[in-house]
Parts: sequence; structure tokens; C-alpha cells
Amino acid sequence: MEKNWGAETAGAPLEPRNKKTAFRTLVLPIVGIWTIWILFRTYSTWAFPDPAVVPSSSQKCPQVEPLFPALRSQEMDSMDMYLESDTFLNKSVSRLSGAVRIPTESFDDMGPYLAVTFPLVHASLQIEKVNTHGLLYTWAGSDTSLKPTLLMAHQDVVPVPDATVGQWTHPPFSGFFDGKFVWGRGASDCKNQLIAILEAVEALLESDFSPRRTLLLSFGFDEEISGREGANTLAPFLVKRYGKGGVAAIVDEGAPNAEVWGRNFAVPGVAEKGYVDVDIVVRMPGGHSSVPPKHNGIGVASELITRIEENTYEPRLDDQNPYLELMRCGAEHAPAFPSKLKKLLKSRDKKSSRAQEHTCNKKDRLALEASKENLLVKYLMTTSVAVDIIHGGVKTNALPERTQFTVNHRINVGSSSQDVFGHIAGIAKGVAEKYGLALTPFNGTETPFSITLSYHDTKLEPAPVTPTGLGDEDHDTAYGILSGTTRALYGQDLLVAPGIMTGNTDTRYYWDLSENIFRYGPGWDREQTGFGNIHTVDEKVGAKAHVDTVRWMAGFVRNMDEANL
Repeated sequence: MEKNWGAETAGAPLEPRNKKTAFRTLVLPIVGIWTIWILFRTYSTWAFPDPAVVPSSSQKCPQVEPLFPALRSQEMDSMDMYLESDTFLNKSVSRLSGAVRIPTESFDDMGPYLAVTFPLVHASLQIEKVNTHGLLYTWAGSDTSLKPTLLMAHQDVVPVPDATVGQWTHPPFSGFFDGKFVWGRGASDCKNQLIAILEAVEALLESDFSPRRTLLLSFGFDEEISGREGANTLAPFLVKRYGKGGVAAIVDEGAPNAEVWGRNFAVPGVAEKGYVDVDIVVRMPGGHSSVPPKHNGIGVASELITRIEENTYEPRLDDQNPYLELMRCGAEHAPAFPSKLKKLLKSRDKKSSRAQEHTCNKKDRLALEASKENLLVKYLMTTSVAVDIIHGGVKTNALPERTQFTVNHRINVGSSSQDVFGHIAGIAKGVAEKYGLALTPFNGTETPFSITLSYHDTKLEPAPVTPTGLGDEDHDTAYGILSGTTRALYGQDLLVAPGIMTGNTDTRYYWDLSENIFRYGPGWDREQTGFGNIHTVDEKVGAKAHVDTVRWMAGFVRNMDEANL
């Protein structure tokens, strides 16, 4: 008797024997077909990957193709060859050495030296002095509808303490060249970038290059003391002339290329931490030191300092922090990227919302693990706290009535000065209550028997983060052009990833001028690690790195000139 399989499968009960028959007849073939289909899809995806669905560098760590200027000429080709020659290297070293010999510890008259050293620049570009020593060069382009490119550097250097002069291998203002390095204060911070920019423009002028896009050069003179007279006057001058957002891209000093996790990276700074100095004053009764209380003002201030140092900030990676993108690049491409970090990163990337990652006081496991690498990495994602200055007491037989110390903070991306104020006020409150002192945090004047908190007018919130998208095409954005220029110079083995500056550059005053701000030192000497001893004994820069900075600047100017940003 024939069975009505349609009726049975629609709901009629089956006898046990017939259930087995139905399973073999219907279910097993379906499972078999499904298994074959899955195997086929797996094999075909592995053997013939579909770029739209297979994870690739374009999804996790986008890398652009090297970008070479399309506009070629015999003069341009000759310039490229000249910039790679020993003749140019020797001439460039001589120019940089001459600039280092000028001891611009605060500022000095760089003008005559630059005018003599770069005659075509000074004959062809418009030169304006802003606030006496600020230098603004304008190379007018033929298409006024294009936003200008702006290259920056500063003329001043940090002082060389007399007590350290004898520790230098070569005198700090000698500009000595040993065949590999140029030595001296300012050699790597940042007269090398200033001279390289001018050398690139001089070479372009010699090659009859005529820009389509206006090029601006802006050189402050007091960056090492916060730039309030230099960049702080140059930036408003430019905003008034070109308007807010009136510049296509800005390149200032920043980190050089480096090896990270077994791969070579360029990490142009697309963000900067914030900055605030907090002054704390402890006012307590004075008197003769022969009859001291159990704790005087210096003792109370010391306890407060101890508590501040015991209650520092934990590492926290905000979604906007560029170091997160650098880690994603490392996880994808770097052979020595730690497996534990990779797992934590994958776990974080699975989370669908920022709130899930950063609620209440939940610890940031990824940031905590990443910060174990070294202190520099830790402070890329942590608000730093450093007690740098202290004053108290006037005489050995008089109890101190007023003790003051200053706490410097570099504010993490995703945090703010208000977070800092609340944190340090909370610590001070505990000490004030313990000793019966009044607390006036950031809103009052000093009174007797009190702890008073205030902040300096140099307060700065974390910088806006420069966009790092690539657009529909690799080189549709300023970040794409910078990346392409860099990989054209150093090859495709070099990866480009967003970076962050723990300190601040003169760009702190240029936020209104462009959203595309890059803090980057494009010169690369593989024999030199770090920043070339900036701010300390034996500051130096590799001659090869300096020449490569010139080549990079010339290439970036040309690539920006051909872009339609």
C-alpha cells in the first residue's frame, strides 16, 4: 500500500519503522547536499577570494598605493636625480650645519641666514614678518579655487644648560658633521624640518615648477615656550586671510618612522593630547621652627603630592584614539604583534557600541595590556601627571606659611580638563579635611589655612582628530596623499598608520585653519632610533634622514598640487 508522504510530513504521525525510512529518504540527501555546498563555498572562497567579503588590509588597515607626481618634465626628473646625489647631500648638510650654528635658544635673527642660503625662495615668494620674528612665505598658485597647502616648522630651540656643555660629543652649536650625523641643538628639533622645507621649495623653483595650488610656509619662533608670540599670532593672521577651514592640509614636526612589532611603520600624528598645569597652594600658620607643629605646610603639601602620585590615571583607549588604529594594523600585518593583544583587540572590535566598552569605572583591558610595552606607549592612552615645580619656606628658622607646587597634566584623548580638575580636587579634599583646611578649587582666591587650586592660561583640550579615511580612491583625501607620498619614497614594505603626539606642537593654534593636520617627521635613518636626542645632550640627525625629508617635502607639494581637494 502506497504511503501518502505528503500527508504524513504535513502532520500525520509515522510508525517507528517508517520514521527511519523517511529520515534516510528525505533528511540525509538534504544534509548531504548542504554539506557539499558548504565545502564548495569554503573552497571557492579560499581559492578564489571575493574581495568584497574576504577580510583584507582594506578593511582593517587600509594602505594606499605609492603616489608619484603625474606631471613630469626633464627639469623635474633632473631635480629628483639631484636630490638623491652626493652633491646635494653635501650641500644640504652644509645648510643645516649653518642653521644649527645660530643659537636660537629663544629666538634670534634667522632672516639674513635664510635669505642668503635660499636666494630663489626669497626672490620668488612673498615674505611677511608677523609679530617681528614670525616668518610667513606665500607661493601663489594659479588656481585660487584650491585651498593652500601649509608646511610648518619653528626657528627656536630649547636652551643648553651650561652644566651639560661638557657632556656633548661635539659642541652643541657647532653643527659638526661626522660623515653620518649632523650634531647640535636644533639638529632634530626642528631646524632640520625648517631647512628641508626651504630646500625643497628652492629645488622646485630651480626646476621651473609652477604651482597650481598655493603653498604656504609658516615658521614660528617660540614653540619651545608654548608658541604664544609666534604661532599664536601667525595662525589668526592666516585664518583672517583664508577663513576657517581655508587650508587643505597642514604638516608640522612630529614622530619619525620606526619599527613596531617587527614591521616598519610611519605614524603621522593625527591627534595631540591636551595640556593643563595646576597650581596648588597650601597656606598654614607660620612661627618659629624651634617649636614646630606635627605637620607644617611643606609636610602637608608633601602628603598631598604623595596622594596625587598614588592616584594616577589608568590607561584608557577612546574609540577616537589613533593608537587603536595602529594596533589594528599591527594585528593584521606585524609578525611580532602580541597574541594576547590580538585577542583583546578582536574582543573589543566585536562590541557594537562605545557604551559597552566604557561604562562607569570598568577597566579597559586592552589599554591596560597594551600599556605594559613601555612608558611611551602607556602615555599614548593615559592622562599623565607630573609634579614639576615646588616652592616653600623662606628661612631655616621660620615655618613655611605658603607652599606651592605645580602639577603638569597631558590629557588623554577622550578626556578633558574638567576631568582633571575633578580628579585632583577630589584628592585635595581628603587632605584638606584631614588637617582642617578650607578647600577652594578653581573658583576662589587664596585664604589663610586653606588649600587653593588654580590652573594656568596655557590650558588646552585634546586636539580634534584628523580624518584618516581614504575616500573612493586611494588619494582622494589629505591622509591618502600623505600616505601615498610616504610609501613612494620608502617602498610598500612601510605601513602607514595614524599616530598620536604626547606633547604639543605649534599646530595647537591652527585647529581653525584645517581639519587635516599632520605632525610628522618624514626623514628616516634606520641607524637612529627615536627622536635623535631632542631636548638633551648629543642631539643629532642623520644626513640621509635629512635629505629624505627634503625629497618627501618636494613630493608632497607636487602630489598635493595635483589633487582635487
